[in-house]
Amino acid sequence: MDKQSLVAVLNFLKKNNFKETETLLRKESGIAADELPLEDIVNDSKADVKRALSPYRSSEDPTLFSDHYMQLKSFVDTSLDAHKCELQCLMYPIFIHMYYELVVRNCEEEARKFFDQFSTDQDECYIEDLQQIALATKPHQIQDCQIFENFKNNKFVLNISRDAYSHFKRFLLSKNFATILAVVSEKLSINAYEGASRNKLQVERTSGAMMGDSAKDANKVKVLHGLLKEPEINVQLEDDDEDVTGPDDSKSSKKRKSKKDTQMKKAKSDPNAPPTNRIPLPEMKDSDKLERARCLRELSKKVNLGPDSLPSILFYTFMNCFHGLTSLDCCEDASMLAAGFSDSLVRVWSLNTSRLRTIKQPEDLNVIDKEMDDVLEQIMDDNSASDSKQLLGHSGPVYSASFSPDKSHLISSSEDGTVRLWSLYTWTNLVSYKGHMFPVWAVKYGPHGHYFASAGYDRTARLWSVDHHQPLRIFAGHYSDVDSVDFHPNSNYIATGSTDRTVRLWDVVSGNCVRTMTGHKGAVHTLAFSPNGRYLVSAGLDASIILWDLSTGDNVSKLLGHTDAVYSLAFSQEGSVLASGGRDNCVKLWDVNKALAGQPADRVPSDTSDGRVYEIGSYPTKSTPVLCVHFNRRNLLLAGGSFASH
Repeated sequence: MDKQSLVAVLNFLKKNNFKETETLLRKESGIAADELPLEDIVNDSKADVKRALSPYRSSEDPTLFSDHYMQLKSFVDTSLDAHKCELQCLMYPIFIHMYYELVVRNCEEEARKFFDQFSTDQDECYIEDLQQIALATKPHQIQDCQIFENFKNNKFVLNISRDAYSHFKRFLLSKNFATILAVVSEKLSINAYEGASRNKLQVERTSGAMMGDSAKDANKVKVLHGLLKEPEINVQLEDDDEDVTGPDDSKSSKKRKSKKDTQMKKAKSDPNAPPTNRIPLPEMKDSDKLERARCLRELSKKVNLGPDSLPSILFYTFMNCFHGLTSLDCCEDASMLAAGFSDSLVRVWSLNTSRLRTIKQPEDLNVIDKEMDDVLEQIMDDNSASDSKQLLGHSGPVYSASFSPDKSHLISSSEDGTVRLWSLYTWTNLVSYKGHMFPVWAVKYGPHGHYFASAGYDRTARLWSVDHHQPLRIFAGHYSDVDSVDFHPNSNYIATGSTDRTVRLWDVVSGNCVRTMTGHKGAVHTLAFSPNGRYLVSAGLDASIILWDLSTGDNVSKLLGHTDAVYSLAFSQEGSVLASGGRDNCVKLWDVNKALAGQPADRVPSDTSDGRVYEIGSYPTKSTPVLCVHFNRRNLLLAGGSFASH
């Protein structure tokens, strides 16, 4: 070994604190500790800079990269079918790191040739990532490339059978491809599992994420997905045979008390449910109990849905939206609809006979008898009643809005980086929450109120409470924008979907990621939890809908049928039907029970088209992308979007 190589080895030992080995080698080689300091790896300062930038410190000739990668590709393509599908997953991260090495070494011409030659061989789901790295051809451009930064600072995760991995390593060692060997040992996190290799469909179910599969122990933590025990509610409601929803329920002409109107809910204890005191939840006020009793009464009148009993669909089309409809949200009882627009406006509509009113002026409130039962009704100004109200305050497009469970507040998020809390009594902005540094793509109120979550361009999701101006938790771990967020029905977890093509589940108590779910081939734009809390569905840019089992993190079923991005998902009240809507101008209905029964986690369908058999209804619009789908308490399906004239 020449002196330069010995120096490189000694510096490696010194850098990694292998003192005994370093001392022994220095004695044998006769190189003193102060003869060549750590930074003087080579005499040529220009080469020193290149080596400092290089992630592998490989001296391999860059003109050989294409030949080595071609030999590797040929080896994988000619491998046994039992190994080929898993080994093909190695090609993409190796391609990225070899291209990165060429760029770092300032070999622009070789880098371009390498990219042009092999980029077309990569999976379609990586097209957007490849387009991004293609713009970085010089060392100083690397820091502006998010994909390069992710690969530089994190390991690409792969699950490969031990037989396939051993076969692969034997080939590399026999060829002595220095750079590829360095990539595999330093930049890939490979979980070599015992057992047979996965087939193409099994690999497809978990592949596609920006940084590979979920880590080996990512889904081992127990998830308490059960529902919280319902509090006992003993509230007498006035019986009303008419379908009245909202504040006017109290105006029933019938005063007869019915036995079923005294609502008592006694649920069996769920072994998977978290303790009721695991997170602090607000105490139920009398108005909350009244609303919950009203909710239970409405739910008792719901239509049970299934393949032979499909819901009626009420579709709201926004016409002449010159300023661009950017978001839609419906409150839980479907009495109000909130829309966000690209001109920073938020507008709220009443969807029933109740008109939207404002609180009276202070001088008028002084004369109200505060001991009256209908004091809330008395403080509202009938002269201000209208079918819709405007909320002004944001300074950029409004990307998301969400109603509080008691319908007293609304939160919205915008490109201006803020989340705003609005009062639906005074129709004014109460708080502007500032924490995200860039656009906030999504917000969601918790099912028990008080808490809400936000997600944005800064790759984080955040948990807030309405009484704190700083976030309670920051959930960091995604490799790209967090595009969607939703609360678990028991409020103990939130789910996030990202442009990095993963879905994550976070524990709001610890702030830890307890599930990482991979399988999407595009950004995840929408999420929905099943009513029983056990399942999560996600969808987005790849037009597929994936059903996940939260107890294991497994991909249970993939629902195929949409031809473009899916923007919204909603379960029916009993969870047997799933509705979806998206950019293909279509509302689709899916049989959830069939999807769960026909495709358990330990079995893979024989054909990818099987995902279409779960579709039980498809309802196209003329030219309206579907931004929102929502089931009301009686299982009427509401949907909406903006008419797109061509």
